[in-house]
Amino acid sequence: MERSGRALVLALCGILACRSDHGPGTFPIPGENGTRVTVEVLNTSPRSGLARQGTRLLRRAGFDVVTFGNATASAALDSTRIVVRRGTAAVGARVRDALGVGRVAVQLDSTRLLDVSVFLGADFSPRLRFHP
Repeated sequence: MERSGRALVLALCGILACRSDHGPGTFPIPGENGTRVTVEVLNTSPRSGLARQGTRLLRRAGFDVVTFGNATASAALDSTRIVVRRGTAAVGARVRDALGVGRVAVQLDSTRLLDVSVFLGADFSPRLRFHP
C-alpha cells in the first residue's frame, strides 16, 4: 500500500475510534448527556480491590471518578454509604443505581470539590463484565 493510502486508513481508523455512539466496548464520556458528576470512591472494607471495582462500575455508567483508594482503618462500614457533597439526593440515587447498593445521605460540603463521596462497605460485591 502506498504511503498516502496508509495515512488515509489510519485517519479513518482514528475518526471511527473517536465516535461516541457507545456501542459494545465503548464507555460514555462524563457529562456528555447531562451534568457531569464528580465522585470519589473509598474502600472501607478489609477486602482489597473494591475501590477499583467500584470505580470501573461508575465510569461505565458515565460518572467522572476523580479519585479512589482506601479509607482510614477506623472507618470500616458494614454497608455502603453514598454521601452527596454538592447537589441533591437524586444525584446520590443515580450513583446507588450504578453500584447496586448503598444508602444515600446528603451532607453538603462545597470545600470537597466533588459531588459525591462513596464509602464502599462489606455489602459491595460487584459483578463486572470483562472484555471479550
